[in-house]
Amino acid sequence: MSERHEFRTEARQLLGLMIHSVYSNKDIFLRELISNSSDALDKRRFEAVRQPELLPEGTELAIRIDADPGARTLSVSDNGIGMTREEVRDLIGTIAKSGTQEFLRALREAKDAAASTALIGQFGVGFYSTFMVADRVELVTRRAGEAAATRWVSAGDGWYTLDDAAREEPGTTVTLHLKPADEEDGLKDFTKEWEIRQLVRQYSDFVAYPVRMEVERTERDGEGEGAERTVRALETLNSMKAIWLRGRDEVTEEEYHEFYRHISHDWNDPLLRIQAKIEGTLEYRLLLYIPSKAPWDLAYRHMDRARGVHLYVKRVFIMDDCSDLLPEYLRFVRGVVDSEDLPLNISREILQQNRQIQRMNRGVTAKVLGALKDLAEKDPEKYAAFWAEFGRVLKEGLFQDAENRGALLDLARLRSTAGDAETSLADYVARMKPGQTEIYYLTGENPETLRRSPHLEGFAAKGWEVLLLSDPVDEVWTGAVEKYGDFALVSAARGTAAAGSEEERKQEEEARSEREKEDAPLLARMREALGDRVKDVRLSSRLTESAACLVSDEGDLSPQLERILKAMGQEAPAVRRILELNPDHPVMAALRRRHAADPAAPVVAEYAELLFGQAVLAEGGQLPDPAAFARRVAELMARAAE
Repeated sequence: MSERHEFRTEARQLLGLMIHSVYSNKDIFLRELISNSSDALDKRRFEAVRQPELLPEGTELAIRIDADPGARTLSVSDNGIGMTREEVRDLIGTIAKSGTQEFLRALREAKDAAASTALIGQFGVGFYSTFMVADRVELVTRRAGEAAATRWVSAGDGWYTLDDAAREEPGTTVTLHLKPADEEDGLKDFTKEWEIRQLVRQYSDFVAYPVRMEVERTERDGEGEGAERTVRALETLNSMKAIWLRGRDEVTEEEYHEFYRHISHDWNDPLLRIQAKIEGTLEYRLLLYIPSKAPWDLAYRHMDRARGVHLYVKRVFIMDDCSDLLPEYLRFVRGVVDSEDLPLNISREILQQNRQIQRMNRGVTAKVLGALKDLAEKDPEKYAAFWAEFGRVLKEGLFQDAENRGALLDLARLRSTAGDAETSLADYVARMKPGQTEIYYLTGENPETLRRSPHLEGFAAKGWEVLLLSDPVDEVWTGAVEKYGDFALVSAARGTAAAGSEEERKQEEEARSEREKEDAPLLARMREALGDRVKDVRLSSRLTESAACLVSDEGDLSPQLERILKAMGQEAPAVRRILELNPDHPVMAALRRRHAADPAAPVVAEYAELLFGQAVLAEGGQLPDPAAFARRVAELMARAAE
């Protein structure tokens, strides 16, 4: 049965980009096809653990390349897992199915061609790099365990066709009808044996399966002057030796980078490589990478785990998304872990209960965190680049992983009032003023809004530093982390937070209490006007310039966390906060005079509303009735003008 389908609008745009080549290096199409074949072979081997009939005894898993210079075709075949017709339609018929819109947005925002190229691998469209070198692409595939095969064909014109096909064994063959060679445009003659051989050696030498091609050789009959004859024979083009088993001096930096690209489909070079052999009661090797750029879906827990950490047992591939080897907050790590001690038939269910995997998880996590610590100490600039990409996710570990919380706190880099550069907590502590016994922080949605927050005025007056935390995850981890070393973490927006030594704070509190007694009738009148919108109205010892601010009582949710919970669809109790007023502000002086002249004057209630609204806006909050607030401001302005 033949079907003809049109690509979705976004997919046609992407296809156009591929045809007109956002890639600067067109050679990589072969790497992408071989990598896809390797993945398919891995999956057939993995599924055969549970269904042995999918991989009959004696079956050799391999990749084959066939070139026909006369027909100008190049084919890459494998006997991997293959695809059903529906899988072809879902996986090949649509480009970047889960992220097309996001991909296009990122591509439009990319600053240069190199950045554009780097995005391709993240969004799973590497297969379409074939259209840079081919006028037409044909794919024939048969799923292991199925009898039917499917043919997919597209000329890159916005359409593709699906037909029934015949294929003797499971697997996939991709045939490229090549464009004419054009050296100026980077189009080499990809039917030449030496060209193919060089590309396989450069990009795919470490692939765990043989990559074979039929080559032509001249042989002599007998010794000496025997007659020459031409023979054709299959030759393996790659070494197939697992790169993590080779000594560091045997592997070039480029080979390490190519292996990273192979397992991650990320065309940027990695930021950091972590390689180790763990020996003892539990033996395993690891070769892990930290990407230089965060994948587009990093913030989502459903990100593509197939590009995460691959698990091997005695060099046999087991699975490509072994999330049990690393905690969720390290989900950006790519690479391989190869165990000598796990059983070959281990399943996902057994993995979750396996004590050896749990021990490996602790060991692998410690290696990654240790490598990041070394990077932070030896190359702060490079570590700053890492933190800019992955800091938000690493912070998740502060409330998820109590065992490694200390190491994660040391790795944290946070904005503060001390300057524009992010600081470590250790450096913050080193700069603490004499008498300071707590680490202060302020959370919110915008760093610049935080810098101008009234909550900081008292701290700024005494030169005390405050951390400025504007990531949504900051609201969560600061609620879970009580201390860093000997120093408690305290929100500057809490009612009890104040700069100064214990003696200074005691004196300021006594002075505030005395003044509050004098203003008690006025404060009671304002409290009455605001009703249940506030928990209390009181004078402040923290404000030096602003007229008012809102502070939270001990144990109450912060307004930011309340908003986050509501945005997630969770019920959050409405939190009433405390309105603090600057006793030395001209507004308070005017209110004292008006209240003394007429305790029932409506202007007191009006000013209470305005000061409350002003305090909400100053911390980046939203007023429940902005129109009413705007009317009150306009009325006040009109009266003042008269």
